[in-house]
This record gives sequence, structure tokens and C-alpha cells, in this order.
Amino acid sequence: MKKILTWILLFILLASSALGYWLNRPQALPSMPFEFSINAGSSLKSVAHQLAQAQFLQQETLFVALARVLGKADKVKVGEYALTHPVSMLELLDIISKGQVQQSQISVIEGWSFKQFRAALDAHADLKHATQDMTSTQILQAIGATETHPEGLFFPDTYFFAKGSSDVQIYKRAYQTMQQHLSVAWASREAELPLHTPYEALTLASIVEKETGTPSDRAMIAGVFINRLRLGMLLQTDPTVIYGMGEKFDGNIRRNDLTRDTPYNTYTRRGLTPTPIALPGDASLQAALHPAKTSALYFVARGDGSSKFSSSLDEHNRAVNQYQK
Repeated sequence: MKKILTWILLFILLASSALGYWLNRPQALPSMPFEFSINAGSSLKSVAHQLAQAQFLQQETLFVALARVLGKADKVKVGEYALTHPVSMLELLDIISKGQVQQSQISVIEGWSFKQFRAALDAHADLKHATQDMTSTQILQAIGATETHPEGLFFPDTYFFAKGSSDVQIYKRAYQTMQQHLSVAWASREAELPLHTPYEALTLASIVEKETGTPSDRAMIAGVFINRLRLGMLLQTDPTVIYGMGEKFDGNIRRNDLTRDTPYNTYTRRGLTPTPIALPGDASLQAALHPAKTSALYFVARGDGSSKFSSSLDEHNRAVNQYQK
């Protein structure tokens, strides 16, 4: 009897060792990377069969049984997967039950217009394009935005997403991210700025974004615009004129463009533009709400990306003659 029990225990140990070997042994990939999809409505059994047919999963039945024992049979996540190194059955089950899907990305650049942002999303091959037939207003409604104009509302950043995700998700994430950054910046703003709402701060930040050629000038440029707003002076900034010209802008801005009135022409209208003119980054938000303390009212580009700042019109005119003429 003792000898029988010994043999039974030995068999159990050997069986456990063999099972452990199969569960933890990395499965060779049929290709590098090995890509596969799990579609909506797919059962674990059908997924296992699909992987076996692809010459990846060698123990199809054992894999399904393992998932059921571990309580993961109904936790398989839909998506596109890519394996870049051999994985064991346990690792594979962990990957598909946690939804560690193949990641794609899109970079949204500071200073882009909404039109450029939308074009980038429309051109991305890994996104599901649910908004191509939508107007800008309909997109804003779809993401729960309360604003009526899309410009400036989306935060420039790199966004990662599962292949096949809807572009609506990217719009929503970029919108919510901008709301978060704007809220934090507004809450810590300098006292007594001539800005009455976070939206006005966003508008000024977008102008600062388009005017800044060198990051170190950003706060000074914001300081000039803040000074002009306080004094009721025209902002007189070319990027707003260009934005107001829309498709008519051919790469050159002329004298008659500066005198032709549009809602965005800050040479003919006082105060801020009715909406932002671009997507500002966090540095421009911070500059707009923490501008440099300066007496400067003018600046002109030096030609190397930096600007020359002046406190008087005479000084500014001399700088224009030096750097522009």
C-alpha cells in the first residue's frame, strides 16, 4: 500500500511538472511581430482556435481549460494585438484578458490650427473615422463640449490609442486635457490681469503661441499684449490677421491685408479676437497667465527667431529699421 501511494505521489509531481512546463514554456512566434485580432463577440474557444490555426498556440484545449480554471474565459478584450517576443500560455492569457492591445499614436503640434488637427486625424490609418461627415459643431457636440467654435480647444500632445479606436475618442481626450491644463493655469493666474474668463486666457495663449519664435521670449510677448490690453491699445499682431484671411492667405501678408477689417484683424479691432487662433501648449497658457512684468509695448522679430522689445514707439521704430529694413 505504501509503495502504491509513493507511485501516486510521484505521478502527481511529474504531471504537475509537465503541466507547469507547458504553461510557462514560451511559444515560438510564427512571424515577428506576430499580429492578431480579437473581434467583438469572439469566444475564448474561437480565439484559441484562431491562434492554433496561425501555428502559434500548440495546446489549444489546455489553453481554454487554463482560462476557465483561472476565471478569465469571459474576460478576453477586443482589439488588435502584436507580440514582439515569444510568450507562454500564462503570459498570453494575461495579455488578452488585460487588453494589452497594439498601441498607435498621433502627435498634435503646438500652434496647429483645428483644421490641421482634423486633417491629421482624418489621415491616420489606424483610426476609425467616425467624424468625417460631421461638421465642427457636431464634433463638439459628440465630445460634450459646451463651446460653439473648435479652435484652440484641443491640447497639443502625443496621444496613444488602440488600433481601430474611433477618432471621437482622440478629440474627447484632447479636449478634456486642454480643459484640465486651462483650469490649473487659470486657478494660479497672476492677480489683476485684464482677462475675465478662462476662454479669454486661452485666446491670448493662442496668440502668444503663434507669435513666439524663441521659447525664452514667450513671457515677454505675453507681457506686451497684457500691457496693450490694459491701455486699450490695438494688439496689432499679424497671426490674427492671417487667421482671419483664411484660405485667402497665400503666404504673404500685405499692407492692405492689415487694413481690411475682419473679426480677427487686431489692427482694426481692439481687444482679443473672438476665438483662439491656434492650439496653444502649456507654456503659452502659463505665459498668458504669468506674463513678464515689463514696460514694453512693442516687439519686432530680429530674424533669428528672437524678438527685440521696446517701451516707446521711437525705440520700436529704430528696431524696425535695424532688423526689418
